[in-house]
Amino acid sequence: MPRFSLIVPCFKVQGFLRECLDSVLRQSFGDFELIAVDDRSPDGCGAILDEYAARDPRVKVLHLPENAGLGRARNAGLPHATGDYLFFLDSDDTLTPGALGAMADRLAEAADPDVLVFDYARTYWWGGTRRNALAHVLAEAGAETFTAAARPEILDLLMVVWNKVYRRGFVEENGFEFPPGYYEDTPWTFPVMLSARRIAALERICLNYRQRRQGNILSTTSRKHFDVHGQYERVFAFVDGRPELAGWRPYLHRKMSEHCLDILAKPDRLPPGDRAEFFRRTAEMFRRFRPEDALVDGEVAVLEGGYARYLLRRRAERAAREAVRRSAPARRAVGARARRGWTLLHAHRPLDEHLVVYSASSHQGVLGDPAAVYRKALEIAPRLRGVWVVRDEEAAGRLPAGVEHVLVDSRRCLEITARAKFFVNDVNWPGTLVKRPGSVHVHTHQGTPLKYRGADLLDKPGARLGFDVPQMLRRADRWDYSLVANRHSELVWERAYPCHFTSVRTGSPRNDVLVGAADGAGAGFRLRHGIPADHTVVLYAPTRRDYRRGGHVDRIDLARFAADLGEGSTLVVRLHPTLAAGPARGMGLTELARRGVVVDATDEPHVEEVMLASDVLVTDYSALMFDYANLDRPIVVHADDWAAFTASRGAYLDITAEAPGRVSRSYRELIGLFTSGSWRDEESRRLRADFRARFCEFDDGRAAERVVRTLLLGEAVPPGPGSVRIPGQAAGAGLPAAQARPAGRR
Repeated sequence: MPRFSLIVPCFKVQGFLRECLDSVLRQSFGDFELIAVDDRSPDGCGAILDEYAARDPRVKVLHLPENAGLGRARNAGLPHATGDYLFFLDSDDTLTPGALGAMADRLAEAADPDVLVFDYARTYWWGGTRRNALAHVLAEAGAETFTAAARPEILDLLMVVWNKVYRRGFVEENGFEFPPGYYEDTPWTFPVMLSARRIAALERICLNYRQRRQGNILSTTSRKHFDVHGQYERVFAFVDGRPELAGWRPYLHRKMSEHCLDILAKPDRLPPGDRAEFFRRTAEMFRRFRPEDALVDGEVAVLEGGYARYLLRRRAERAAREAVRRSAPARRAVGARARRGWTLLHAHRPLDEHLVVYSASSHQGVLGDPAAVYRKALEIAPRLRGVWVVRDEEAAGRLPAGVEHVLVDSRRCLEITARAKFFVNDVNWPGTLVKRPGSVHVHTHQGTPLKYRGADLLDKPGARLGFDVPQMLRRADRWDYSLVANRHSELVWERAYPCHFTSVRTGSPRNDVLVGAADGAGAGFRLRHGIPADHTVVLYAPTRRDYRRGGHVDRIDLARFAADLGEGSTLVVRLHPTLAAGPARGMGLTELARRGVVVDATDEPHVEEVMLASDVLVTDYSALMFDYANLDRPIVVHADDWAAFTASRGAYLDITAEAPGRVSRSYRELIGLFTSGSWRDEESRRLRADFRARFCEFDDGRAAERVVRTLLLGEAVPPGPGSVRIPGQAAGAGLPAAQARPAGRR
């Protein structure tokens, strides 16, 4: 008996069918049967299904004698299912890699619940991907099973059949089946979810829900949309036959009303001459199924009036939206003039010689190089007043106690930035910030560059998607000083940003804590995440890909990697910051972290602490390797798609030839490095030493002090590996001028 029976009805999907079937048959978990139902499709679906069945015994094909429709085609597959769980997969959707394995693990963990609800992502015909907006409902459900009554928010998820798997015995005991017509999911999903005694949630994207440009049957104009009324008739009949479910009637009454009004509001659903009839039918059901003393408010209250009143309300809503749309540019213009006026008012006041404005990672908080400079300034230059610009109240709430801050674009922010002498940032300030004569802009960057940046992106159209390079360079024109940790960075920044700044060989301030780090420096991170003190911590930090829309590509099976590392090891994963809020974590990382298979460090605000807690870094092409090298700990470069990466983004050096340690080009090679111990052998140490000598050249643990003393206080510092001479200082105050020379003035 297989674990899963996948029932796949097929009708006029020959262009998508192979991708759907391949996504199932290529799953790493193979204990399933696939029951494909050819719903008398007039195209090549039947032949494609027969082809797959001939070469894979897990595929069984049913050819229906006449077209039955989606619901009845699913019903046709039910008697042939022998698996523990039923999965109704639409033939134009696809499973994500590892989906069935993740479901099997979750079902076992939950001791075979009646229903397992999993996450999905919408994939658009133009290439975009958007995760289910209510994924947090699955996360909040936790590891225990529940009922819909205990967690009614589970019913707020998209009420479709394909984002769940169902215990076959539960379905057969209750006699669930699909009705004919449109909206056939409705009288299946509500009865199933309300009847289930044990529901489990899986916060993992297991299915890609294809958003076709055309072809979605529910997007066509037809009287078939009237079927929705009959489907809700079936739902209420089910509830009426089970007194224990009577308490759900108010909820279902509202849900039905909202669903029908949503159909009516879409201009392409109903023929114009049928819209009044659809409203009247909806209003009649609204009155007939309305529970006694039910509160009617909000949008559904319009059903208490007539169709003419509904039309007046819709016209008023459209007029209000249009007024808002038309007034938005005017409001923005007024706001911009007000901001300019407020800025100019304060720009006439003298600069505050002791005011330093900081920002990091697009106003996310006290992070990175600016944070290291800020902390050092508090220590050695208390007369300097540091103010942080943060993007919103949420970011402000994460700031350490006592940190003075302003919200971006607020009046207070405009006042502070108009009067500040110093600006420290690791990305560009907004274009609206005007640089006053006499102000000093210190740009820290975000590490040593491996992939192309700035003007070099002009030759990489895919990599600069969404970037306005000329605008980027205009903002960089405000830089006075560009911090570098090595000569490589100095040369790259001066080429990539052909602007009139001065390169200063300070080192990277945020790396000060890594240089000569004491044993146990990362103990706090290990303790927080329950990592045993004697475990070898493997930090996996992949970067984003420019050859894939959205930037995320699964290069490694994390569960397999964690298992293959063996006892005594902990795998810590930190995704690229730009992927933290997208679907990347929903592809398995979040669920693996919940189960304790890996530790997800993506949201850790201070990456330095994560690095200190680890024993080895595994990365592909992340700039984190340049910082990590300061720890003098092993680094493994996993370069299985190096050619594609360099072709799409470009790289300033061949990291596979000038690597900081061992290089793998396949998963087999990667795990082989760990099982053989060569990840930390003598050759690894030799490669790391050469890499450190080149790319940690100016990192000596005093970078932040050097920035504060030379750039903010104008003092001289004793000569050292990263000492700086500032133009205009007295001769002999620092190193020779070659160590701090203007870029772009050759």
